Formats: sequence, C-alpha cells, structure tokens
Amino acid sequence: MAKSKNRRTYIYVLVIVGSILLGSSFGFLTAYLKSAPTLDQVNIRQDFTTYIYDINGRLITDLYRENRVPVDITELPDHVINAVVAIEDDQFYNHHGINFIAFGRAILVNLRDWSFSQGGGTITMQLARNVFLTQKKTIMRKLEEFLWAVQIERKYSKDEILEAYLNEFYLNHGAYGIEAGAQTFFGKPAKDLTLSEAALIAGVIRWPARYSPFVNPDIAIDRRNFVLSRMAEVGFLTPEEAEQAKAEPLVLAERKERVVQARYFVDYVTQYLIDRYGEAAVFGGGLRVYTTLDLNMQKAAEEALLAGLPVSSQSSDGITQPQGAIIALVPQTGEIRVMVGGRGEDRFNRSVQALRSPGSAIKIFPYTAAIDKGITPAHIYVDEPTEFVMANGDVWSPQNYYGDFSGEVTVREAVEMSLNVIAAKVVDEIGPQTVIDYGKKMGITTFVEQGRANDLGLAPLALGGMTLGVSPLELASAYGVLANQGIRAEPFAILRVTDSYGNILEENQPKREVVLSEQTCYIMTDMLRGVIERGTGKNANIGRPAAGKTGTHQDYRDAWFVGYTPDLVSAVWFGEDSPKRMVYQGARYGSWNAATIWKTFMKEALRNTPISDFPKPSGLVEGILIDTKTGLLVPDDCTLPQDEVRSEIFIKGTEPTEYSPRCTKPWWQSLPFMR
Repeated sequence: MAKSKNRRTYIYVLVIVGSILLGSSFGFLTAYLKSAPTLDQVNIRQDFTTYIYDINGRLITDLYRENRVPVDITELPDHVINAVVAIEDDQFYNHHGINFIAFGRAILVNLRDWSFSQGGGTITMQLARNVFLTQKKTIMRKLEEFLWAVQIERKYSKDEILEAYLNEFYLNHGAYGIEAGAQTFFGKPAKDLTLSEAALIAGVIRWPARYSPFVNPDIAIDRRNFVLSRMAEVGFLTPEEAEQAKAEPLVLAERKERVVQARYFVDYVTQYLIDRYGEAAVFGGGLRVYTTLDLNMQKAAEEALLAGLPVSSQSSDGITQPQGAIIALVPQTGEIRVMVGGRGEDRFNRSVQALRSPGSAIKIFPYTAAIDKGITPAHIYVDEPTEFVMANGDVWSPQNYYGDFSGEVTVREAVEMSLNVIAAKVVDEIGPQTVIDYGKKMGITTFVEQGRANDLGLAPLALGGMTLGVSPLELASAYGVLANQGIRAEPFAILRVTDSYGNILEENQPKREVVLSEQTCYIMTDMLRGVIERGTGKNANIGRPAAGKTGTHQDYRDAWFVGYTPDLVSAVWFGEDSPKRMVYQGARYGSWNAATIWKTFMKEALRNTPISDFPKPSGLVEGILIDTKTGLLVPDDCTLPQDEVRSEIFIKGTEPTEYSPRCTKPWWQSLPFMR
C-alpha cells in the first residue's frame, strides 16, 4: 500500500514538474528561436597544435592553447571509431542531432535523484557544447544544445561531425582529441591504437580527471572493460573479442614533463609567425614550421656556453651573471643553425636583442676596407705612442692591450696581435665613413652616423666602442661575408611553413648579394687564420682550417670570439647584463675565455663534417718572400734572420716590386773581381 502511494506521488511530481518545464521551455524556445544560430554561424573547425621542426625534421616543440592534433577520420581503424560511438552515443548514425529517448530517460533519472547527473546528450550535442557553449549544467544550456545540434546536423555529414568530435574532446594532461590522447597515453598515433587502447581512451572522455590511467590506473582499466562490454552489447565486437581485449595489460607511455628545446630560437620563430600570421593561426591553426636549426649543434652550443661561463652572482631579478650568447650560421645561405640567447633562465634573447661593444672584433671592417683599397698584408705601420686629435679638439692616445709597442709591424702582424694603435692609424688613413660603409655592406645596421654621440670616430671603429653596440647575430653574419667569398647571405630561420593540410604558406630561399671581392675576402681570411694559429685567438684552435677574431672591451665588460670555417660561422659573447668589469675570484675574464667556448662548440658542431680548406680564388700572387720590417722583397741570397722573413700572399698587382734595402749587398761585392 505504501509503495503504491509513493509511486502515485512520484508520478504526480513528474507531471507537475514536466508541465512546468514544458511551459517554460516553450516560452524560452519562442524567444530563443528568433536568435537561433544560422548555418553561417555554425563552424566546427577547432584549434590545432602548431609544430616546429629542425633542419633534420626533428620536432623542436609545439605551440598551442590546447594540445590538439588534427586527425582524418578515414585514417582511423573501425575499432577506434566504434569504441567512442559505443560509449558516447550508440545511436549516432540513427538520429538528427537529438536522441529523444535517451534524453527522456535522463530527465526521469534526474528528477528521481533531484540532480543533473544525466545529460542524455548525443555526440552532436556534446560537440555543440564544447565548441559553442559552456559546460554549465542548466536547462537553458541544454535547450541551446538542441538548437546548435540541429543546425550542425543540417550543415555537416555524420562523418564530418564525428571527425570534429574526435578532434575536440578533452582527455586531461593537456591533450585534446583522439590523436593527442593516443600520443599522451601510449606514445603512438591514433591509427595504431589497439582495441584495448582505443577502449581505454574512449572511456576517459566522460570524466577525464577520474578515468585518467596516469592518475587512477585501476579505475581506468575498469572503465576500459566497461567500454569493451558496451561495444559487444551494441554489436561492434563479439563477446570473445571483448574478453580478449580485457585481458591485455595496461602499458602506458612514459609520462614526460613538457620541455621546450632551443627556447630562445623558439621565441624568435614564434614572434615572426605571430607578426606574419597572427596569434590565432600560430596557437590554433595547426601550422607546420620547418626551420634551419640543427638540434645537435644547438645542444653542443648550450653545453659549451654553460661549461665556459663562470658563476658570479645573481642580478636583482634572479638571473645568473655573467650571461652569454652563441649564434651560428651557414655562411653560404644565412641559415641559422644555432641560437643560444643566455643560460635559459629568462626570455631575453642576447644573441639577437643585446647590443654590446664588439671590442676588437670590429677590426675586420677597417682592415677589410684597407685591403680592398690596395693596402697589403705586408704594408708597414709603426706601432708607437701616437696622439690623434679628435673632431672636438680632444687628444686621444690609444694603448695596446699589453701596454707596450712593437715598432715596425706588417698589417698581418697587427691583425694577429690585435694592435689598437695600428687599427686607429688604418681608420684614420682610409676615413671613418669608409669603414662604416664597409660595415654596413657586410650587414651591420647599428652604426650611428649623426648626433652628438656617433660612431664617426677612430675609437668606435678601431676599438669597438660603438654608440649602440652590435648584436651577435649581425656580427656573425658580417664575418660570414668573409667566409663566403664576398657574398652576404641574409640570416633567416624558417625554410617552409604549411597549414595543417600540407598547403605551403611560405617557402624561403637564401637572399644573397655580392658585397666584396673574392680576393679581398681570401686575404682577410688568411690573416684571420693567423689570429688562431699565432695570435690572440690561439685558444680557438680547432685542428682544422679556421679564421676568427677576438674582442674584449677595454674595461673587460664584453668578451667575444667570432670565427668561421668554410662550413660554419659563429659568434660567442659573454658579459654582465648590466655591463661591468668581469673580474671573478681575482681573475679577469675576456676574449680568451670566449675563444675557449667557441672552440668547444665548434669542435662538437663540426665533428661529423669533413675537413675542408677555404677555396682560393684566381687573381692572387703567393709565395713571395718579404722583409717583415720593410714590407719589401727579399732576394734568395738575403741573410736576414728567419723570423724577419715571411712568405706572403697578395692580390695581383699589389705585390711589392722593390727589394728590401736591408738585403743590399756591401759595396765591395759589386766590384768586378768579386763577381
């Protein structure tokens, strides 16, 4: 009797509540239909993850607001699709967006339990909610789902809807969609999922936090088995197939923390992509970005920099000091192979954003201009105390690094020993504007030519005390002109960009321009080889043909080594972010430390690259013996000390024609009877 009374009460409640719901729903529908979504508003395309690859096709990183990898439904095996349909909407192919039987059943359960635990939503309704609506459980939102679902079904085929859904649902751990889920949980593409694995992923959809196999593996297995049983109930499997799949052990992929490789390079590329395509395309457009970076070289550079930098202190913002940077390019193309912008503790990219004094590394510009205008490696300058009168009337007396003077020296010796006095004399002789013009031709954009503070002076162009400074990227690119026989190749980082369907959006080719003669570049390279073999850059000797130049700010605030082989040009810089004298534990740090870092990096970066020499152009004259104190010819029978005679190379037409007076025979040897 009591049971019958309770049943009648339950029915009365249902009728009353149903009437209220029906009335309110009708009123809502009347109002809402006026603003219902149109077919044009219905767009089920989702955001997809963008991938960035290195020169060898290795994945560097991915960019996304939601980690979603697009998958084509035609590429998925039936058991993957069936697992999702069986557990989420087994009548998917039989309704037009709304399953009224399932929805009515859900209403009864919710009324019985006074809750919204049952949704009765179809796959189409879930897609509408995920793409267009909120997750809030209200009657009004459910009615909105109806309207959107109907419009979706009007506009798209069942396979299109299901494909969108398979790419949309959230599976926890940052994974959206079946493909990202397969990679996250099993380390494989969705097309390779086994039946057991597909059932597990399908089971996670309903409650990702609870059913995650990483969080609750036992509960995840129970849920997987339920999905398999459901697949058998609806006819997708035989009971035997379901039981066999249930018996498979759960083997998950190793859960990896997200690590961004080559962070500074990624930031550099990402900003370019945002500027060109917009944030929506970069973080949701599923772009494929093929870059010039070499991850192996990048790793070698990062390790070399960290191993070579001292640790002094932390700045006020917690950044370890000193900081450093390495940039490496292919001189023939300008392709950026390496970009290290610091220790990895911040997002300030010192390889491209930091403008610092190049020190003596700037000397390639006055010497290149000098060689190009007919001055030879054998040309003699006198290294001695010298006073230069500046434009403002001030007197400047440059000092050499070691504080002494060498007397008569050749240009080659001045380059190898990085003599400041000689560099100043060369700038003074050919003119500051000429030096700047050559620097600009070779790729430097930061020269200041106007204003009270400018670079049209001897000190900035001979010693590197520029008004603004120069970035490692630009300085490496300028040295690359010498390595590439006078052809400047503009640096670039991206080879190709495609959309998620493989359509090419951009494809970049090297941009090259001839700015110097081959002969001038070869002469400069030959002198810069001497810097490594005998001069200030001996710490940079890598056991193969290489050329380069040291650079140290006079107050030890910046340290550089920029060098190259026929295959690779790279620049190393380090210093304090807030420039100050680099003296740590009583030791001064300068270009010799930078040269050591450069050596460590280059040896590893070129480990698998065959040794080659710099190509020698025509138009040169070599093997000419000269007197290093006069720059003039030395006859075969001259008895000068061996260290004062050198075999020199010249651009044809610039070689000396006179013999050194130090080799003139005594007067008596000219007598007839002495012949």
